[in-house]
Amino acid sequence: MTKTVLALALAFAAQLSVADTVRIPVGQQGEASLPTPNTGTTKAKVKSEYGEPQQQSGPVGDPAIYRWDYSDFVVYFENDRVIHSVTKFQAKVTQEN
Repeated sequence: MTKTVLALALAFAAQLSVADTVRIPVGQQGEASLPTPNTGTTKAKVKSEYGEPQQQSGPVGDPAIYRWDYSDFVVYFENDRVIHSVTKFQAKVTQEN
């Protein structure tokens, strides 16, 4: 009897743990048209092309890593060169009728 109750309890619990998975293709995850600095670009070139960042932080660690925040993206530098640029998430607001 206890084996039957245990089997039923496990079956019921398994039904409760089912969830949907939403998959978004990489190409549709962000704005592809937003220009960001390329890897290897110097800090001076980034400033001349994109202006002053809204916020700067660093250096952190060894080698020195710096972070510059712009309104739509973040740039990471190792010493004086861009190592990565990341577009900030912008939630799309939709109106429901």
